[in-house]
Amino acid sequence: MMIKTMRQVVLLEPGHLEFRQVPAPKAEQLGEHQVLVNIKRIGICGSEIHSYHGQHPATFYPVVQGHEYSAVVVAVGSSVTVCRPGDKVTARPQLVCGKCAPCRRGQYNVCEHLRVQAFQADGAAQDYFVVDDDRVVRLPDDMPLDYGAMVEPAAVGTHAAARAGELRGKNVVVSGAGAIGNLVAQAAISAGAKKVLITDVSDYRLEVAQKCGIAHTLNVGRIPLAEGVRQTFGDEGYQVGFEVAGVESSIRSLMETIEKGSTIVIVAVFAKDPALSMFYLGEHELTLVGTMMYRHEDFIRTVKNIADGTVRLAPLITNRFRFEDYDDAYKFIADNRMTSMKVIIDLDK
Repeated sequence: MMIKTMRQVVLLEPGHLEFRQVPAPKAEQLGEHQVLVNIKRIGICGSEIHSYHGQHPATFYPVVQGHEYSAVVVAVGSSVTVCRPGDKVTARPQLVCGKCAPCRRGQYNVCEHLRVQAFQADGAAQDYFVVDDDRVVRLPDDMPLDYGAMVEPAAVGTHAAARAGELRGKNVVVSGAGAIGNLVAQAAISAGAKKVLITDVSDYRLEVAQKCGIAHTLNVGRIPLAEGVRQTFGDEGYQVGFEVAGVESSIRSLMETIEKGSTIVIVAVFAKDPALSMFYLGEHELTLVGTMMYRHEDFIRTVKNIADGTVRLAPLITNRFRFEDYDDAYKFIADNRMTSMKVIIDLDK
């Protein structure tokens, strides 16, 4: 049966989502390296909430929403080998030039002309979507579609963990236990970290972390980080920190408590640049490392980690909404920031 039209949701401007009925892409029009998919689940990202409220400086309005998704392949171009019709898939939302210096050396995640779908290019918040095969990752047949829609944020954690270098045998602190902080901590555990301590000011988020297998948690609203570090690691201290809270007090606490000569990876986006002591940074010979999204190998490793259970996603899924209730989902997240971890849009409902 040929599908002529499909649903689509567009963020016209801050606070204004528009639902449209638009022509559906046709299989016979696919390029040789293109894949036509039927979108099944979409995860909502905190950055999209910022776009919705006009707080994301790199969002180009109007823009189709959705960049965390799982789908089923409908048709493939003549040269596609990574998947076939009927397969479950997800895909990276990065559009890169392939020509700039970062792209030429394989760091296309920091492409000089990077566009991310749902922000600077149209996303996948529609029933059918066309994606190039070099960004497609096949999912195991038995992987829940909800999990497939969470590969993208989990890959952020995988890439961040890799940016810290070798983690095997090292102690780690993750500051911030929201969805991304949780996934960073799980990635560090799967990479062989000796002990991982995750911190937050929300008992709820820390309880979710424990359900995900992150054994060591600390509410820094009650117990200072320095004391929690002593309780967890004893004389060993910790050698890697991940800043995922995005507040000055968090990065300062990591710098003040981490072992000299260690590494801190900055994962969060700071609304306001923190004031840090460069003297302290130099005297302690600390390394501050940035991390940006992910690369294809991070997606592949993330799918493997989810499939074998080393990354647990079920406790992170807190709410589901129908496609027609997209606007309600955004408003719900804004009103329940401390208790909504991952919200899923279910296009089958």
